[in-house]
Amino acid sequence: MEKRFENQVAIVTGGADGIGKSVVERLAREGAQVTIFDMNEKLGEEVCAEFGEQGLTVSMQVVNVADEESVRSGIEAVTSGGGRLDVMVHCAGVVGPTSTKIVDVETEAFEKVCAINLTGSFLITKYAIKAMEPRDYGRILLFASIAGKEGNAGMIAYSASKAGVIGLTKAVGKDYAETGITVNAIAPAVIRTPMVDGIDPEQVKYMTDKIPMKRCGTLEEVAALTCWIVSEEAGFNTAFTFDLTGGRAVY
Repeated sequence: MEKRFENQVAIVTGGADGIGKSVVERLAREGAQVTIFDMNEKLGEEVCAEFGEQGLTVSMQVVNVADEESVRSGIEAVTSGGGRLDVMVHCAGVVGPTSTKIVDVETEAFEKVCAINLTGSFLITKYAIKAMEPRDYGRILLFASIAGKEGNAGMIAYSASKAGVIGLTKAVGKDYAETGITVNAIAPAVIRTPMVDGIDPEQVKYMTDKIPMKRCGTLEEVAALTCWIVSEEAGFNTAFTFDLTGGRAVY
């Protein structure tokens, strides 16, 4: 595989499982030194050991993306001693209530989803940019969702939080458009992951039926697009939300 990320340092949040793990593997196979930020320390260490046996450079830190001090100290640990940060891929997120109308969504549940999905994106982006500014280079990729563009019935908190991620991407990307730092997002439709496996099957059917290809996306497809966006090749793309929906989104 091409070594597009040789000698580069990357962080992947939510990298112990699902989309995050697939991104970690591809970045590492293409030469990056990758640090996983995840709350599941045991699973994260297992992933590091698994990839280490394959000769890949992957480490793990326990980081809560919704907590500012946790994010700040996590990124500082990666870049301490004159270290660098080239790539930040923010995959960590939660779905929250599904198949639930707004009148039945508890405020606490709504706020928890927004804290992780939206505030987490804000914090990760804020401190990644601080780490990237001294070298005037960096690639930040946030995970939004087709639900943030179109809204998914029964997923009020998730849809609202992901719409916020899209707005954040547009604003920050434009703020730093004249630098060497790009900020983009991906808006996937349903990708078959453990998180999706935990959703009400009727909710998954509702989302999949809207996809013209009539299937879920694969982890390999997500990792492929992700790694192009955060490569040096994608230097003229910023403030944009990339489609990964099997034809559902056409703008």
